[in-house]
Amino acid sequence: MLQTFVHYANHFLVIFFIAWLYTPKHVWKSYLVLLATMLVDIDHLWAIPIFDPSRCSIGFHTFHSEIAILVYILTFIFVKNKWVRLISIGLIFHMITDAIDCIWSNFDCFQDYFIS
Repeated sequence: MLQTFVHYANHFLVIFFIAWLYTPKHVWKSYLVLLATMLVDIDHLWAIPIFDPSRCSIGFHTFHSEIAILVYILTFIFVKNKWVRLISIGLIFHMITDAIDCIWSNFDCFQDYFIS
């Protein structure tokens, strides 16, 4: 329950704070851009099953692959357009959020293994 709350709070609430830090005068526009980066999850539709709570997105889905993440990081580093950089920030933060979820899920499995 807490894991799900933290995951979606990162996806929807924390990005508002990122938008505010990035462009305080255009916080709502920035927030909408960051929300749009959630479309990266469209690659979940290609998986069978579409949703598997025990599956780690990082490294499994096309737009969550190591190569895709590298592209997001390189875009942030080398592209100077502030809106493209914001998109890359959103994508990188999305991957961090999903990675936290993977670690948390594996930690729970680790804990269950040693506690029971």
